[in-house]
Amino acid sequence: MTEPQLDVHLTPEDAVVALRAEARAGLSAQPKWVSPKWFYDAAGSELFEEITRLPEYYPTRAEREILVARAGEIAETTGAHALVELGSGSSEKTRLLLDALRAHGTLERFVPLDVSSSALTEAAGQITADYPGLAVHGVVGDFTEHLGLLPGAPPRLVAFLGGTIGNLIPEERDKFFTSVRDVLEPGEWLLLGTDLVKDPEVLVRAYDDARGVTAEFNRNVLRVLNRELGADFDPLAFRHVVLWNADQEWVEMRLRASHPVRAHVAALELDVEFAEGEELRTEVSAKFRREGVERELAAAGFELHRWWTDPEGRFALSLARVVG
Repeated sequence: MTEPQLDVHLTPEDAVVALRAEARAGLSAQPKWVSPKWFYDAAGSELFEEITRLPEYYPTRAEREILVARAGEIAETTGAHALVELGSGSSEKTRLLLDALRAHGTLERFVPLDVSSSALTEAAGQITADYPGLAVHGVVGDFTEHLGLLPGAPPRLVAFLGGTIGNLIPEERDKFFTSVRDVLEPGEWLLLGTDLVKDPEVLVRAYDDARGVTAEFNRNVLRVLNRELGADFDPLAFRHVVLWNADQEWVEMRLRASHPVRAHVAALELDVEFAEGEELRTEVSAKFRREGVERELAAAGFELHRWWTDPEGRFALSLARVVG
């Protein structure tokens, strides 16, 4: 069995430096915030996998329904030689695309990008074992910084699934789309998963489940700060709060202090105070409409080629091509 190749552009030391900078900026701001990227340590990743199986959390199931129905069409349309996936490379959704491209006879290389070296190594090894003859070239990096270093021969299909694009605010999305466009050549492809605007009650329930799994996931970011930066936050002093921001058309997750809280972040030599009821914003998850997705893609140099939704119209996959 051919061993997967691994390029490391983001070391654990780099991640600590980034966490320190973002934590200082966010915890010193008004209102306070932390980046959702820090949810995903080992415990956070396990909690998120549990979230995807909850009855309230429809996006994973809805996106899979689209891929089951359309993976063959995606393969036929793109004829991709390389599948580049931004995020986990071991999920069932990834395999639907790999199977379709292999059946179409064009697939030569799989390029998963992830911030976690351990997760990527495990995923790449499993894909290598399950797809004999497929070249697997993993990249340890941040999709906001290292897109220009992606390998693979054209035509390439870059997949950014799961609705993760919604975690970026509009300015960050513009930068992301432009970065992807700069990497690709005319005629190459972007497959984008977007959660759609719908009944706010459905949206809020997806992030505030009855079992409290998402609440535990939300509080986990404080445990990450405690472990990585020597902080002494009490996660149970904060209540999980989910709001629908109708003006921005996004869901916000916050942690609300149940009483006055004072924490010390040793690595930053920073004292952080929360008044009773003060909130720490931990995530935004934007929801989309077709016209908005098409407009943002066009601004970066993409042409929307296909737009598919699940039967209930909850989630969409966009297949866009770089304009020549």
